[in-house]
Amino acid sequence: MLIDCVWEHNGNDSILYANSFVGAFARGASKEEAILKMPQEIRRYQLWLGETPLDNYSVEIIQEKKSVLQISDADSDVLFTTEERPLTAEEYKYLKSLAMKSAEDFYALYLSFPDKHKSVLPYRKTFYGSVPRTAEEMYQHTKNVNEYYFSEVGAEADNEGTIVSCRAKGFESLESITGYLSLEPIAGSYDEQWSVRKVLRRFIWHDRIHAKAMYRMGILTFGRDAIPDLFRFDR
Repeated sequence: MLIDCVWEHNGNDSILYANSFVGAFARGASKEEAILKMPQEIRRYQLWLGETPLDNYSVEIIQEKKSVLQISDADSDVLFTTEERPLTAEEYKYLKSLAMKSAEDFYALYLSFPDKHKSVLPYRKTFYGSVPRTAEEMYQHTKNVNEYYFSEVGAEADNEGTIVSCRAKGFESLESITGYLSLEPIAGSYDEQWSVRKVLRRFIWHDRIHAKAMYRMGILTFGRDAIPDLFRFDR
């Protein structure tokens, strides 16, 4: 299977995004390292969806974005060229279902923690502040992009309630916008370009980043049998 990817990088630090597997990604200290990681990411992604992975994958880079952002900390502002086109109703329904499944699985992962304020991880700072360490901090950080992402395409949303409920309300708001499936890309905060397709991808991508961190922290803190592998990160 050919995995068509968008490569975003700052110097050697790289993120590869799978264009056809929305939200799937691999990071590396180089493009080559990220490419090597991508097949395993797609296998896990397919298992998460309940699909049967294939035996062979190859990577093709279809777009490159040189960035000034801290790619090593998973900062990103790329808009895929494929994210500039309108959505069909069927595409939107499918991508929305993935974004909601991701939120539901993230919430279930968070709820599984026996102590949401305990972590063996050391404190670490990045350009945006302290890195979330506990399940509670990771959950709140992940949930609280809801208002930000939806507002970038003109939808009214907030961060109230669970990650599932506030995301569902955000989609309801988006769907109330006339012509939301065919909105042109919009210049949002910090002159970053956004589209509805990008919002959908960013939710799944952001969930996966922090679900992976939460799961790995959980098994280090509480043991492998204590935390369910809902996203199939250990497969």
